Amino acid sequence: MKKTGFLIDMDGVIYKGSEPIPGAIEFINGLKSKGYPFLFLTNNSQRTSRDVCYKLHKMGFNVTDEDIFTCAMATARYLASKTPHGTAYVIGEGGLLNELHNEGYSIVDDSPDYVVIGEGRTIMLESVDKAINMVMNGSKLIATNLDPNCPIANGKYRAGCGAFVAMVEVATGKKAFSVGKPSPVMMRMARKKLGLATDDTVMIGDTMSTDILGAGSMGFTTVLTLSGVTRPNDLEQFGYSPDFIIPSIQSLLKEELFISVIEKHGSGVLLLQ
Repeated sequence: MKKTGFLIDMDGVIYKGSEPIPGAIEFINGLKSKGYPFLFLTNNSQRTSRDVCYKLHKMGFNVTDEDIFTCAMATARYLASKTPHGTAYVIGEGGLLNELHNEGYSIVDDSPDYVVIGEGRTIMLESVDKAINMVMNGSKLIATNLDPNCPIANGKYRAGCGAFVAMVEVATGKKAFSVGKPSPVMMRMARKKLGLATDDTVMIGDTMSTDILGAGSMGFTTVLTLSGVTRPNDLEQFGYSPDFIIPSIQSLLKEELFISVIEKHGSGVLLLQ
């Protein structure tokens, strides 16, 4: 018997900062009790799945490492499929380095197969200069994601992976291949990890340009929550729309709406439930 499964973004969907969004814990517990498979997707490459799991546990979520899929994991697996036991020069942090090592990659400072750029809070221009020269000399440029910025506390932002990637792209004239959302690479890997068919996959996210664009392009059912970065007025600027628009994940605790989602009866209008 076919079973619907859920791909779920994290920041802005199930939590904000260090606090769970109301209804999020109950929703995840409900999926577990009813046997619906789910996977958390994040475009943050800094942390390992174990680190992310620990953060969720502190908030009260009953999940395991296997419930989390990061863009670092997707990037490492993609590179290993293209160049097994390859080499990489990495601008990024522990989550990305750990996943590359897990896939048999060596981290080098000279003539790598790939220059891989992820998030980092201590990125130095010296590292960017080295990356530029490596790409100019033939190394392929890979981005874990192209998010230009990352929201932090008090409504502020910091530079995202895409901002650092852009520096290398402009300097070299080469375009990076991005593996994270909205790339079909990460979306397809996540779907296959849950063993789902396209028609049985639902994506819940708060960002039109990553979650909804990526999932919609793959043919997944899309649910946009307005508890994160997207506001109703923002929707006018996009040439595509989600199947469902809800105030927050708490709305999906309503049985009628939940059934509409898994049966794909979306209308693309805001459901005030």
